[in-house]
Amino acid sequence: MFIGYSAAALGFLVLTLLLATAWRGRREGGLLLAASSVTTLWAVVAAYYASEFYLSSLIVVAAELLRGVFWLWFLLAILGYGRADSPRRFLRAMAAVVVVFGLTMTLVLGLVFSGEVDVSPRLGFDLRIFSFLVFSLLGLVLVEQLFRNTPLAERWAIKYLCLGLGGLFSFDFYLYSNAFLLRDISPAIWTARGYINAIVVPLIIVSAARNPQWSLDVFVSRSFVFHSASLLGAGIYLLAMAAGGYFIQRYGGEWGGLAQLVFFFAAGMLLIVLLFSGQMRARLRVFLSKHFFNYRYDYREEWLRFIDTLSSAELDHDLRLRVIEAMAQIVESPGGLLWQRREGDVLQPTASWNMPESRERVTGNESLVRFLCEHGWIIELDQVVREPESYAELTLPDWLQTLPDAWLLVPLFNMSELHGFIVLARPRTSLQINWEVRDLLVTTGRQSASYLALLTANEALVDARQFEAFNRLSAYVVHDLKNLVAQLSLVVSNAERHRNNPSFVEDAFATVDNSVQKMNRLLAQLRKGRMASQSQKSVDLARMLEEVVAAHAGQSPVPCLSLCHEGLAVIADSDRLTAVIGHLVQNAQDATDDEGGIQVRLSREGETAVIEIEDDGCGMDASFIRERLFRPFDTTKGNAGMGIGVYESREFIHALGGRLDVHSEPGIGTTFRIALEMATGPLFDGVRKMN
Repeated sequence: MFIGYSAAALGFLVLTLLLATAWRGRREGGLLLAASSVTTLWAVVAAYYASEFYLSSLIVVAAELLRGVFWLWFLLAILGYGRADSPRRFLRAMAAVVVVFGLTMTLVLGLVFSGEVDVSPRLGFDLRIFSFLVFSLLGLVLVEQLFRNTPLAERWAIKYLCLGLGGLFSFDFYLYSNAFLLRDISPAIWTARGYINAIVVPLIIVSAARNPQWSLDVFVSRSFVFHSASLLGAGIYLLAMAAGGYFIQRYGGEWGGLAQLVFFFAAGMLLIVLLFSGQMRARLRVFLSKHFFNYRYDYREEWLRFIDTLSSAELDHDLRLRVIEAMAQIVESPGGLLWQRREGDVLQPTASWNMPESRERVTGNESLVRFLCEHGWIIELDQVVREPESYAELTLPDWLQTLPDAWLLVPLFNMSELHGFIVLARPRTSLQINWEVRDLLVTTGRQSASYLALLTANEALVDARQFEAFNRLSAYVVHDLKNLVAQLSLVVSNAERHRNNPSFVEDAFATVDNSVQKMNRLLAQLRKGRMASQSQKSVDLARMLEEVVAAHAGQSPVPCLSLCHEGLAVIADSDRLTAVIGHLVQNAQDATDDEGGIQVRLSREGETAVIEIEDDGCGMDASFIRERLFRPFDTTKGNAGMGIGVYESREFIHALGGRLDVHSEPGIGTTFRIALEMATGPLFDGVRKMN
């Protein structure tokens, strides 16, 4: 007895806490909360006095009385809630009966327990049992009236409340009618009453969740219900198998033990198959959503699952598969196909998930595309065949009608434009496509289309960047070729005058050979891509600067080299670094008059080698340095320049881990300052000592 009423107390305590956190201030919700609280108290009292005579204590009788009054009060409130056709006279009469009877019984029972009045011998029956019998009868009448006066379309919401409270009042009526006839309460029936009250708690929770007009925001997780129902079903199955195994062992004779072992193994394997069956899980999920919840979907869980599925995919082909999977999970579909817009108005298949791939293309002038663009409907392919009048303007392609297991066609709209569509396979269980399913599919379809549009834009951007990288590489190569052409042009222009000079001829051959080697390296770099370069090695900066200054000594003003420190080396591509320094020296010569001066200095600051190229030319203002100097393809030299030399110089220096700074003032001059981390280690220390 104690266990049964303790279970009832625990169940109604959970219900009370749930209602207390969900109550939003309305009368009906408050009365349900009060009734649940009083029932919790009643069950605690009944469990505490389990060892005594059941109605011998005034506290037990008072708890019974309060429990009945509050549940009747709640039913009266529900019956009169917001209905123009409510049975007002009946309700007033019932309310009056409940109030008068409750107050009268409270007074009489108080006098009885005080010892001042003993009415049982005079009446010939126990007044306590009679009063609670009347309460149970009134409760049955109110439950019947509630169910009868609720429209058919709304009975779905109060069905489980009527079953739960009807069951409670029916059992109480049975208990007290039996006690009234036999003049004693049956211990077995009284003990079972605690378990009966615990059983009806889930029914009341479901009804509270289905009736938001009671101002109760009761949330029952679908995941919790699904797993609880699965465990309950597995438990019932195991109990049945245990009973079967018992009878096999008892009546199986000599083969009983063997038969029982085989039976248990087969039963266990069957249970595992059922638990891991996608079809069984889908059917259970649909059954629970249909019979226990207001809406088929828990939109919070669906949306979180949907976004998690899409966001976990990379921006590649995997995203298309995830889109199909996310849409299919909504309707328990095992697979699907995706079509996307390509090449103007042509839609072609781009992904397949658990379905045979298709090669069929759909053009913009076909009936299917026109229908989707105009209506945006979810197309149920079976319904098109069954009710063609519902899709009067639609003619399905022959290949779509013969596509294996094709069931639903979901359009994907992005910015009011048809981006594509998904064909979903027939689900694992029978699923009715109502307004809720259609709305959810349309909404998730729009979200999916935005992800797919982002993927398409990303693919186009990758292609554009590849072309941009190739074009930029070509520009760099052309820039270097321009410098080589300038050197060769200088040789050609002086050849007529110095052709008989052996020194000139020797220098000319060396210049041509050096230019050919550089052009071959440029061609190799162009074939391999932007990041391809010659192998980096130690570069002696002093020797490299001497070569640069000597190469530009033929143009005025002639640069002067100042080596504050020697033996400084860095790790770099020697040709590229030489070209970068040479370009900066060339720019200084172009910006300085023939009478001006150019200084090239090499110094050391800690572990950093510093190269400075200073001129006293025209200079640049801060605005030009900030907005134009390092902008690629922006030049002040007209057709003679490419506009990428300084930009390429800065990018190359940054790639080496260095820094390129510019200080310039109009009319005074410009200084380019390059800071590079020096090469370290025993090998490089030895190189410095040798130098």
